[in-house]
Amino acid sequence: MAQQPNIMDTRSEQMFPTLGVSDIARVARFGQLRRYSAGEWVVRAGEEGVGMMLILSGEVSISQRDSLGHSKLITRHGPGQFMGEVGQLSGRPSLVDAQAESEVEAVEVSPPQLRALLIGEADLGERLTRAFILRRVGLIEAGASGATLIGRAKSAPVMRLRSFLGRNGFPHQMLEPDQNEDARAIADQYMKDGVELVVLCPDGAVLINPSDDEVARCLGMVDMRERADLYDVAIIGAGPAGLSAAVYAASEGLSVLVVDCRAYGGQAGASSRIENYLGFPTGISGQALAGRAFVQAQKFGADLLIPAKVTRMGCGRDGEDHELHLTLEDGRTIRSRTAVIATGARYRRPAIEDLQRFEGRGIWYWASPIEARICSRQTVVLVGGGNSAGQAAVYLANHAAKVIMLVRGPGLAETMSRYLIDRIRGTANIELLPHQEICKLEGDRALEAVTWRDRRNGKERRLALQHLFLFIGAEPETEWVSDCELHLDKAGFIVTGRACECALDHYEPAQLESSIPGVFAVGDVRSGSVKRVGGAIGEGAQVVASIHQYLARQETARLEAAKQGTTV
Repeated sequence: MAQQPNIMDTRSEQMFPTLGVSDIARVARFGQLRRYSAGEWVVRAGEEGVGMMLILSGEVSISQRDSLGHSKLITRHGPGQFMGEVGQLSGRPSLVDAQAESEVEAVEVSPPQLRALLIGEADLGERLTRAFILRRVGLIEAGASGATLIGRAKSAPVMRLRSFLGRNGFPHQMLEPDQNEDARAIADQYMKDGVELVVLCPDGAVLINPSDDEVARCLGMVDMRERADLYDVAIIGAGPAGLSAAVYAASEGLSVLVVDCRAYGGQAGASSRIENYLGFPTGISGQALAGRAFVQAQKFGADLLIPAKVTRMGCGRDGEDHELHLTLEDGRTIRSRTAVIATGARYRRPAIEDLQRFEGRGIWYWASPIEARICSRQTVVLVGGGNSAGQAAVYLANHAAKVIMLVRGPGLAETMSRYLIDRIRGTANIELLPHQEICKLEGDRALEAVTWRDRRNGKERRLALQHLFLFIGAEPETEWVSDCELHLDKAGFIVTGRACECALDHYEPAQLESSIPGVFAVGDVRSGSVKRVGGAIGEGAQVVASIHQYLARQETARLEAAKQGTTV
């Protein structure tokens, strides 16, 4: 098979453009002059990023170094060229080494000023942003920066972590002990007594069977700074609805914090192709769509904490600003005037014996390129009849020998978009079986066989296979708001607008506002939402107007109270 060209070969001019005299002057307005001696490090991988660095004179070498100490030259920046990638929009640790090869004079543009530059100089900002995004893609393709994973590609811990890093757009490399001498040496030392995964961090730390959070901290993905400021809006959940709210709120001057416990994109981020979203006639992957929104939110100044988990929201409205309090899993507290709950819904886990034991070992709740590769030329079973299930089935059919779709109902017409139904019907290696439900799983360390039952006559069928994909309905992520006593519907989704039972009889909530004034719900977590990417993005944009209205009412009440010498 011919090797696919990498992005360095196809788009190097866009990745590493040289700015002209007028563009250099425009950048210089946002930065400050820096000088480096020959041989001096401008930044090392793992250190706090310096933002954008525009070279005025001299030359800087950019190298990619992995956790095993191997270094590879990426490029050399000369006059008119600049350092930086998307992580520098928020000051994340550098993924590369940069060293002055001669006396260097440069303009350093800090992350806040870089964001101001991208907004203030639209045409130049477009070129810079494109270069930053392409550079991150190039680092991901090369897979040398960031973490080094040692283990077997098909093991559950390795697949879990690769999915986590991939969903967050973080570069990493995967080495198998039986294919790489360095990996074999590491495995001989650490992979004993059930150890399936060893992670080497850029700072030299070695993690044994680590959790996603442990790896995120080691790689500097988690921003551990205290947030003492009072935000205008805290957005919990970075799926399409949350990212949309972040982009529109931040672009309109509100101070915004976004928190998500896993990765940006939510369930949509795992979609192989979204074809019914306005403006993308040929479709776009959920990861690409979410990645663009993620960069947009940073560009407009939204503060993003990913991964970080909110465990509690206090709705007591304490203090002069009637603030909400969000408690993070690590004990930090976030203060905000308003909150947008965009936590979405997780796929339901059916009541099947041994289900949890096989999760990550044959049971999957998404279909990314990682899962597609391991089930190549095999028969797989997929359960579910919604759009996500349809997208996954079509995607997997390009890799698997056969995809057997099981649905509880009589067909797909009531739950899936017509274009997906037509595509499934036209795909020869997808078999649709209605009125079916999984009843038994078998296997030792991993899934080995699945049995399902016909709900009409009770007839069972057993099939030996290694991969079962579940996309069967959703349960809302609302347990963490239990202290707020929000009005929820029978299924646990947040009720908004006129349908909710308000805490204050004289207060009529906005369409996307919950029973707690100033607390809003958008996307899949909201009762009555359409459970579509386009709908979630629309609600995220729409809620910003209601946030402005709420804040204006609060300010008016505060000023009126000040005149009367009372408190709101």
